[in-house]
Amino acid sequence: MMLIKIILIISLTAIFFQDVKERKVYWFLFPVVACCTAYLCLSTTQFEVYWRTSLINLSIIGSIFLVLQLYAKFKLKTELNEVFGLGDALLFIGFCVAFPVASFIVFFVFALLFSLLLHMVLKQKTKVQTVPLAGYMSIFLVATYGLHWIGYIPNLYTI
Repeated sequence: MMLIKIILIISLTAIFFQDVKERKVYWFLFPVVACCTAYLCLSTTQFEVYWRTSLINLSIIGSIFLVLQLYAKFKLKTELNEVFGLGDALLFIGFCVAFPVASFIVFFVFALLFSLLLHMVLKQKTKVQTVPLAGYMSIFLVATYGLHWIGYIPNLYTI
C-alpha cells in the first residue's frame, strides 16, 4: 500500500512540474495515477459498488466534455482542443476512478476552484495566459491525499 502511495505522489508531482513548466506531460503518468487512485479507492469499497460509482463519475465528466465542446464551438467559435488540453481530459478521466460519486463531485469542484485561484495568483507573476489545469489539479490531489494520510481528513471516500 505504501508503494502505491509513493508512486501516486511522484506521478502527480511530475504531472504538476511538466504541465506548468513545459505544457507537455508524459502520457503514461495519467494511467499510473488512475491505477493508483483506483487501487486506493477499491481497497475501501466493494468491487461492484466501485465500478458503478466510477461509471457515474465518467458520465458526469462526459457531460462536462459535451458542454465544453458546445461552448467552444458555438460561443468561442473554435475547437475544443484549442481551449482544453488532452492532459486535462486524461486527468479528469483518472479523477473518475479515484472517489465515490459524492466525494468525486466535492473534490472535483474544489480542485477546479483551487486551480482557478492558484492561476489568478500566479498569472500576475508569470504573465502566462493559459491554465495548466492538470498540473494544478494534481497538486490539489497531492494535498488532499497527504491530508488524508496524516489523519487531517478522516475519510476521503465517505463525504
